[in-house]
Amino acid sequence: MDVNNIQFTKIEVQIAKYLFKHFKDKYNSRQLAKVLSVNHAHASKLCNSLVKKAALVKEEAGNSIYFSFNYESKIAIKFIEYLLTLEELAAPKWLAVVLHSLKKFNNYIIFSLIFGSSAKSSRFNDIDVMLAYDKKKIKEINKIKDEIRNSQLIEQPIRYIDITEKDIYSNKDDKIFYNVISDCLVSYNAEKYVEVIKKCHKLKNI
Repeated sequence: MDVNNIQFTKIEVQIAKYLFKHFKDKYNSRQLAKVLSVNHAHASKLCNSLVKKAALVKEEAGNSIYFSFNYESKIAIKFIEYLLTLEELAAPKWLAVVLHSLKKFNNYIIFSLIFGSSAKSSRFNDIDVMLAYDKKKIKEINKIKDEIRNSQLIEQPIRYIDITEKDIYSNKDDKIFYNVISDCLVSYNAEKYVEVIKKCHKLKNI
C-alpha cells in the first residue's frame, strides 16, 4: 500500500481512537457499530480497512472476528498521538474556559484528562478532571486548584482525581478507573497519555 495515498474517514478516526483508549478490550464490528451509532456493515468495512492501514489488528475466535488497536505498529502509534493532540486542540466549545484554566497545571503535570458528563455533553453539573503528576508537585498543584476556584470563571465545581504514573499502572484493572482513562478527552500532553496507555496494554497480560 502506498503510504502517500492513505486517508482516513471521520468514522475510521473514531474507531481508531476508541479502540486505542479501550486497551483491555477487543470488539467485533457489531459492538463497535452500536457504540459509535453507525451501520454494522459499514463498521465492518471500515474495521477491515483500518487493518489494511495497519491501525488495527484482527483476531478470529470461533465464528466471530474481533478488532483491537495495533499497539505494535510505530506508524499507528504516531497516528494516534496526532489524533489525540487534535482532540486536545479541538475540544467542545463548552469546555473552552475550563481548558484555559487547566493550562495553569501544565508545567507541573505529565498529562490531564477530562471525563464524565462534561466530556460528552454541554449539560453537566460538575467537571471531572484527572491530573497525573509526581507527588512532589502537590504543593504547586493545590495552589493552582485554589487559584482556579477563587477566580470563579467556572460555574460548575471541578472534581479532581490526582494520581501518579505508577498508580495508573497499579489501578489499570480497576473497572471504575479503567472507565476514567478510556472514556475521556485528553486535555494535555497526548503524547504522554499514549505512552502510558501503550504500557497499560503491555502490562495487561502480565
